[in-house]
Amino acid sequence: MPYHDAFADGKADEWQAFGGTWELVKGSMRNDSDERGAKLLSGSSYWQNYWIEADVMLLGMGGDAGLIARSSNEEDGVDAYSGYYAGIRTIDSSLVLGRAEHGWMEDTFPLGSGMAVQPSQWYHLKFLLYGCQLAAAVTMPSHAGQKTASLIDEDCLKSGRIGLRSYSAGGVWRNVVVHQATRLDLDEMLKRIDTSQASEAQQWPPDDTRANVSPADNLPKPLPSVPNAQSIGGLRLALPGQRSVATVRGIVILTSPALFVEDSTGGIRVREKEPRSLKVGDEVEVTGEVHPSAYSSTLENAKVRVLWEGTPMPAVSVTASQAATGSFDATFIEVEGRLRKKEVGADGTLIFDFDAGSQSFRAVLNRGRGDYLFGKLKLKSLVRMRGVSVVDPDYTHYLTPFVLLLRSSDDIDVLAGPPWWSAEHLVAGIIGVLILALVANFFYSRAEHWRLHAVLEERGRLAHEMHDTLAQSFAGIGFQLEAIRNGVPQDLSIAHQQLDLARDLVRHSHEEARRSIAALRPESIESGNILTALEACARQLVAGGSVAVEATNVGDARSIPLRISDTLYRIGQEAIANAVRHAHPKKISITVEYNRNTLRLVVADDGEGFAPKGDLHGFGVTGMRKRADQISASLQILSELGEGTVVKVSAPLPPRVTLVSMPKLIWKYLRDIAFNAQTTR
Repeated sequence: MPYHDAFADGKADEWQAFGGTWELVKGSMRNDSDERGAKLLSGSSYWQNYWIEADVMLLGMGGDAGLIARSSNEEDGVDAYSGYYAGIRTIDSSLVLGRAEHGWMEDTFPLGSGMAVQPSQWYHLKFLLYGCQLAAAVTMPSHAGQKTASLIDEDCLKSGRIGLRSYSAGGVWRNVVVHQATRLDLDEMLKRIDTSQASEAQQWPPDDTRANVSPADNLPKPLPSVPNAQSIGGLRLALPGQRSVATVRGIVILTSPALFVEDSTGGIRVREKEPRSLKVGDEVEVTGEVHPSAYSSTLENAKVRVLWEGTPMPAVSVTASQAATGSFDATFIEVEGRLRKKEVGADGTLIFDFDAGSQSFRAVLNRGRGDYLFGKLKLKSLVRMRGVSVVDPDYTHYLTPFVLLLRSSDDIDVLAGPPWWSAEHLVAGIIGVLILALVANFFYSRAEHWRLHAVLEERGRLAHEMHDTLAQSFAGIGFQLEAIRNGVPQDLSIAHQQLDLARDLVRHSHEEARRSIAALRPESIESGNILTALEACARQLVAGGSVAVEATNVGDARSIPLRISDTLYRIGQEAIANAVRHAHPKKISITVEYNRNTLRLVVADDGEGFAPKGDLHGFGVTGMRKRADQISASLQILSELGEGTVVKVSAPLPPRVTLVSMPKLIWKYLRDIAFNAQTTR
């Protein structure tokens, strides 16, 4: 609160109907149904002290229309809610204050002379609730007076929604406004009570003679019909081309876009000579010229007389195939179908195309409250509809066997939403699975990266431990052997030889230990710079010698997975060590080549070379091949005597992920997973 309706803007999405045929017409909410207890609700169930006002017009005699306050537990049916009601009634021209509790209790207050309640006239109604006191006031533009009444309900309802309600008469509402109510607002209304008309505030509930009163007890008696009325179904026997005048009696089942009347034998379309305001549920007598057709008839230049304001006729439940035969033309039916298409017609009507098995049909609805349904209703939904079936080409345009003319958006019930196996949902599901697979692969790659990073950290720790223990021990042993040799007499040549041999072994072992320590912690590999790391390794191995080291980078260097860079480093390190130890080269060249999907490492020397004999099974070569297999890389060793040796390693790189390549990569990833699973089985 405060609240003001948007009827003038053609919007009423927040209102919920319980019975009736509620539609927006020319900026007002209209109920063309004579249904007893039709309700339209909105607002919050937590609203407590407030006042609601609106302009109200009745469309027929014999009933009432007004406003609901503090409503809850609403259902379809007469008085099927808990709440308060203030309205105006035509039978006794009175202001009605009532309470519904899935039952009915009321008190009436005559408006007095000069304020008789008449159909098709606007009245302004205000209904205020503060605590357990109710106050209502009614005025009319053509009358200067005002009728105000108040009641006190000791066991009152504390909160609830607002609503519009009609009973046995249609109605029109506009300018619905709700504001917070205060004690001052209540006192201001109570000051206007006309004590001379004995309508001052009274205690509620009223005495037993007024409790549980229904307005139907005072409804007027129906008018007598003419004795020569015919059945609507019998008009089909009229000869085509022969004009005859007939009188029929039936109940109005539709007022817009055309007037249709139905009795127990069938339905008929009526073209009025002088159109008048009618409501769904009115029992009428129609006299006009009969124009028969293949399935139903039309009464032209008809004169309509209202006999009785009754209850709307219930729909006959049929299948779409039965309706397509034309047997139910111009009758009020209920049919189910699955929505195939929806569109706005050239005349502004809402058009829905349905399929029911092999049968198709169309439903047409006027705009207004139907706009909300039009936007909300999803294609492929299973829907149950109530409307007037017509097979006239003016409506079908030869596109469907029949068209269903709907009275309001409340005649459409959604039974089930679109099936989950629709093409859109399947595509969305596949995309979702692919995204999940990509995310899983990402986390798997990150986990592998973290694991390898932990391995490198452990290698670094072991390298420090070896440096602090093993390498230093070798240095200490060498120092002690040198001291012992210096203390041994010169004439003990055999001892000197043995000590020199031991000292050389210790020195060699110390160098091997230093090389192993350096191999355990390649600091530059952590950044993915293979070329720099291998160049540093080669220069360390040939330090003090005449071997030249040349390092070359080909292509655009980019970040590569740590697992691949570490493996290539190990292979390159072994190739460089083999060249230094066995080939006696003058030059060692290291080349790292970055391609689109591969990374190639080439280590070449101009040393002595060798003549390969079958497959190479040396310990170093075997280790290189195993490392290459771990990253799905190919290893080639090319050598000839006197021509040097070339070691080539080509490792596949993960492709760069883009919006274009992502679906292809995900598909390849899922296919590899399925292939590996099948191979494992």
